[in-house]
Amino acid sequence: MEAARADPEPRAAAPVGGPARLPLAQPAFLPESPTLLPLLPLLLLLPLGRPALGAAPRLICDSRLLERYILEAKEAENATNGCAEGPRLSENITVPDTKVNFYVWKRMEVEEQAAEVWQGLSLLSEAVVRGQALLANSSQAPQPLQLHVDRAVSGLRSLAALLRVLGAQPSSRQQEAESAPEASPLPPLRTLSADSFCKLFRVYANFLRGKLKLYAGEACRRAAR
Repeated sequence: MEAARADPEPRAAAPVGGPARLPLAQPAFLPESPTLLPLLPLLLLLPLGRPALGAAPRLICDSRLLERYILEAKEAENATNGCAEGPRLSENITVPDTKVNFYVWKRMEVEEQAAEVWQGLSLLSEAVVRGQALLANSSQAPQPLQLHVDRAVSGLRSLAALLRVLGAQPSSRQQEAESAPEASPLPPLRTLSADSFCKLFRVYANFLRGKLKLYAGEACRRAAR
């Protein structure tokens, strides 16, 4: 008697008395919009089962994330061979002043800290994008430097997306309130001038480990309450 032939590919048994199992749905914290898509691989850094914040705020509250961007900025600064001998910018670029007066900072409202950090990050992003454009127009742009600048542009966009999650970007209602005649104007943002890619990356690193890190720490402590 001929033995029954086995199927070349085993089939999963269908559940008895019910429809076939559907694929798992996308987790609720993964947005449909592409705002946080560049950051999704970093979710693997987070420990599982921590019940505190939502996944997106918890992501920027994990210190390893910010340290990664700080390290990238320092690597970019080191790759320029120093600010004295490194590649120059063909024009001076305005960047935010990264000095922090801790006495003043600790007495600021968190909304004021958020506004200052958001203004600084916006100006820094514009500066790096301008540096990227100047480098693209250069006929002797080193390839490693181009890669560091491109990485900085991408990193700043990701950090801006996470700061939005923490509420650093002013809402339209807040902007209207701040523009009202009776509103107290925000103090002007202190700025510097960068004339080399080394200084541009140095400002990038100092801003991240200074004001941005201070604000993120306070915002995370408030969110965890």
